[in-house]
Amino acid sequence: MKIKGLRWWVIALIALATVINYIDRQSITVLWPQIAEELYPNKSGDERKEIYSWISIIFVFSYAFGQAIFGKIFDWIGTRLGFALSIGVWSIATALHAISKGFLSFAVFRSILGVAEAGNWPGAAKGNAEWFPTKERAFAQGLFNSGAAVGGIIAIPVIAYLTIYFSWQSIFVLVGITGLLWLIPWMIIVKAPPKYHSWITDEEKKYILDGQKHQEQDKEGNLVDQEAYNPDTKELLSRKQSWGVIVASAAIDPIWWLFVFWIPIYLFEVYGMDVKAIGIYGWVPYVGAMLGAWFGGLLAQSFLKKGWTVNKTRKTVITIGCLIMLPSLLAMANPGAPVMAVIIMAIILFGFQTAIGNVQTLPSDFFSGKTVGTLSGFSGMAAKLAAVGLTYLVPILTKGGNYTPAFIIGAVLAILALISVWVLCGKIEPLKAKIQ
Repeated sequence: MKIKGLRWWVIALIALATVINYIDRQSITVLWPQIAEELYPNKSGDERKEIYSWISIIFVFSYAFGQAIFGKIFDWIGTRLGFALSIGVWSIATALHAISKGFLSFAVFRSILGVAEAGNWPGAAKGNAEWFPTKERAFAQGLFNSGAAVGGIIAIPVIAYLTIYFSWQSIFVLVGITGLLWLIPWMIIVKAPPKYHSWITDEEKKYILDGQKHQEQDKEGNLVDQEAYNPDTKELLSRKQSWGVIVASAAIDPIWWLFVFWIPIYLFEVYGMDVKAIGIYGWVPYVGAMLGAWFGGLLAQSFLKKGWTVNKTRKTVITIGCLIMLPSLLAMANPGAPVMAVIIMAIILFGFQTAIGNVQTLPSDFFSGKTVGTLSGFSGMAAKLAAVGLTYLVPILTKGGNYTPAFIIGAVLAILALISVWVLCGKIEPLKAKIQ
């Protein structure tokens, strides 16, 4: 049996895993006002927010640790088994939230969830590099990144709707079962990498493998294959380009987490919305994120088809995304009505997703093979540790419901991400081994 366009089936499954990933992590965000009311009836709003913040910090810290180890795990056992391990464990951890009785049990299950969910991103980056030629990677990255936005769009109204009929405990179980069901098509369809997959057409296999070759010009101007560069970890971290990827990821990623963790809490605290009202408004920013993921990927693909270099393409698209975010983050200081607030948030997340898909392709632009997963893991870990710092600061910065300081920090981070890409990354092209 041969399947045309098998690579698109693979990336569609990865995107669906990302949707489930975000429904899992967003569930507690939407349900927290209800959970806090039941478990902490005598606590003030600021005290409940602080408890939620610490649960979120434990999740992100665990997520950061998971990014580092899962980068290696995917390199060791491959994309197929790596995803099966990651989503299997995180789905079980989600269902176990149902038996949580307080901070300690939530912290334990969120920690397991964080470690396991972290595998989605180095795994997706590795799967992208494995199944797509260079010129299609930004678009493929945008497709699975849009899964995060779709997860946000679905999670907030669906979870809010489910609260009408189910307890918060039952909702966690239902979400966990969804992830386990995903494993069935994944294990059937993703039998092997494209080079060895029995269902891939010869034409698609050649298209993918030829498009992955690093090439350079010889003295006569002919394109010749360049030997793949797969440094060990020590040499990988000695390259300034690696640190450019790591710092850019650490700078830009907390902007996303600022909204993932705090949109429902922000709407509850600033506009006094209950869970049902949050379900009406809270999904809007993720529409911007979804459109931005598609826009960033398609724009990069369009530039590459026009003959732009990878260097010019990545820097241009990342810059556009950051310049969209900057004024919008500052505008959140005084957004006015709730409708305007969520629209501005949508613009911010549009800009973020425009940029992040191209930031996340940088490891495969510089390196190949196992090094891609390793660098993706390191940059992901740095990004999540930075998100931990911002998550810790939010309750301190926003006492009394003033979120302006948090948004100003977000604008500064966008500038830092730009500097990292333009200065530390240098020219974005396949690297060669250092001459001894």
